[in-house]
Amino acid sequence: MNTNVRPADGIWDNSLKFVTGKASHYLNNTSEMPSLSIITITYNAEKYLERTIQSIISQTSDDYEYLVIDGGSKDGTLAIAEKYKTHIDRIISEKDEGLYDAMNKGMALATGDFVWFMNAGDEIARPDVIKRILEGINPETDVIYGDTFFVNEQGKIRGLRSAITPHKLPQNLHWKNMRLGMLVCHQSFIARRSVAPPFLTDNLSADIDWEIKCLKNAREAFFFDGVIARYLEGGISNKHLKKSLADRFIVLKNHFGLLGTLWAHVQIAFRGIKLIVSNKGKYW
Repeated sequence: MNTNVRPADGIWDNSLKFVTGKASHYLNNTSEMPSLSIITITYNAEKYLERTIQSIISQTSDDYEYLVIDGGSKDGTLAIAEKYKTHIDRIISEKDEGLYDAMNKGMALATGDFVWFMNAGDEIARPDVIKRILEGINPETDVIYGDTFFVNEQGKIRGLRSAITPHKLPQNLHWKNMRLGMLVCHQSFIARRSVAPPFLTDNLSADIDWEIKCLKNAREAFFFDGVIARYLEGGISNKHLKKSLADRFIVLKNHFGLLGTLWAHVQIAFRGIKLIVSNKGKYW
């Protein structure tokens, strides 16, 4: 990866390997780091990126840095990023090895206390979310989590995740709560950078693995009593559902053992059947 810092005017280089956006004082002043590093992963995302950026720059708190990690888009994604370059600390556009490789690149560049992935099409739920989060945490907080709205391609809210799926959020989240699958959408899961490991790059359920590892390392998890994010449905796991489910089994087996994971999947199957029956043939 090209790590040469470009001038702060945001001019694109010929290779589109590395571009800076705003001249963030955080990059040159290590004594004052931002509380949050918000990272957006993009690839041919011209239909969705703008609403993600707008939800971030409309926050009432500016105690964050913003990074956009692009996989070498061929559509208008980079033109949209350039439009907002005065609001973006760093933009990288280069070929990667997939979503989780790109997320690892973002974490490697982040300087904030916490890392938060808000990928193209996803949105922060309200303009005051960052302000409310920073007011609610304490020095022992290593994980922040909350609820999520599901939205369709047009950005219309389909429902609250905890209401239309079996995933009910506990007020005291523990890694063992994840034995039946991904309890918290990764868009509504924010981790202190010091407890956040690299993502697996060969597993489509790497986000579940990452959340469990963060929780294992965490001293305290802060429950945000509200909606943190709007999640654009139809991500990579949904597009490759069979492999994603197989990879989820591997992740859960690594953390909960074979017998525990087999029993968990019996419960997951029973829960799914019950939900389909109650919803008259639909999972949600």
